Amino acid sequence: MNASVSPRAIDEIAKVKDHSASNYAPLELVLESAEGAWITDVDGKRYIDCLSAYSATTFGHSYPKFIEVLREQTSKISIASRAVYVEGFGAFAEALAKLAGKDMILAMNTGAEANETAIKIARKWGYRVKGVPADQAKIIGAEGNFHGRTTTMISLSDDDIARNDYGPFTPGFELVPYNDAEALRAAIDENTVAVILEPIQGEAGVAVPDPGYLAEVRKITAEHNVLLILDEVQTGMGRTGTTFRFQAEGIEPDLITTAKALGGGILPVSAVIGNKDVLGVLEPGTHGSTFGGNPLAAAIGKAVVDELATGKWQQNSQDLHPVLFEPLRALVGRGVTDVRGAGLWAGVDIDPAIGNAHDVCEDLLEKGILAKDTRGKTVRLAPPFIVSREEIEQITNAFTEVIEARWQQAQSAGAAE
Repeated sequence: MNASVSPRAIDEIAKVKDHSASNYAPLELVLESAEGAWITDVDGKRYIDCLSAYSATTFGHSYPKFIEVLREQTSKISIASRAVYVEGFGAFAEALAKLAGKDMILAMNTGAEANETAIKIARKWGYRVKGVPADQAKIIGAEGNFHGRTTTMISLSDDDIARNDYGPFTPGFELVPYNDAEALRAAIDENTVAVILEPIQGEAGVAVPDPGYLAEVRKITAEHNVLLILDEVQTGMGRTGTTFRFQAEGIEPDLITTAKALGGGILPVSAVIGNKDVLGVLEPGTHGSTFGGNPLAAAIGKAVVDELATGKWQQNSQDLHPVLFEPLRALVGRGVTDVRGAGLWAGVDIDPAIGNAHDVCEDLLEKGILAKDTRGKTVRLAPPFIVSREEIEQITNAFTEVIEARWQQAQSAGAAE
């Protein structure tokens, strides 16, 4: 354990290790509070949050409007079954559908649930509308994807860590290389009902496809009467500079899944969004969720949608994009091999000559920046889009200092040899 970790933090870490299953490997940081773009540990040290709870806190922590809505709604009613109507859910559903340019939504809780639901809807549509023979529906995904860790979602994955020891897997899926429209075209057959893709692959290292890729995928799927499902769980809700990433590509998917930031950093809220010709295949009793669309979730979700409807936060992400990316790209060739992303979402590949991405994240933590690595080589930066220009500069300055120190150390070690 890190020698700088305090006794108070050590006690909390020990309890977690003793009494919680080890499905995560956290940094040795124990948080006590958070506000805006900043988090504070149990010893009072503050950090800029560049993880944003995997983009769940896109609006930052304790966003005042959302806290006000939370207090007001919990004083009235927090949970009720969908066996009855509760005021507020209709307004949320209408607002979210309108934000995405669609007719309706199906409310759930988490991103994995939303993606599972989209898979079910696509299969039902395939049997009821397209006329695919029973139990023959095929859905195509992309290599390197991350749609969640439920049994069905890992059946669609090629990540060995997520899949090992969890078989047998759900049938009916086929993977093709990401960013390869022709491979996708070749995989489609008469039983293909849907293609599911992330507009930008987050867990794969913020992998951004070539311009025109998504438009070509949309063209191919439309030609073959195949639904296009876009997983906007991480890319949606303004993270990439537009409300949804597909809007930047000028296309219209058939189904959109969204979650994370839709809950305002307060509670789980997710949804599948689409038009009646697809979502309309569902009937009472064919799908449900005890907490999906609960009054508290609807109130928070509506507040998030209202904020996004102003467009100011998407514009802020666009305005701050060069402030974040230009200093990072200046490091390419000097400890960094590539920088990718959109809006306020960056994937920075670390040159193995200076260490791995986890090493860099630990160095950043010492400088008051919380970031997370993925796939061993990539540091992901995803500050909330309420962040200021000065805070972005603080992030990039710290990142530059860490990389340059490691680069100089590697150069000196090489010269000594």
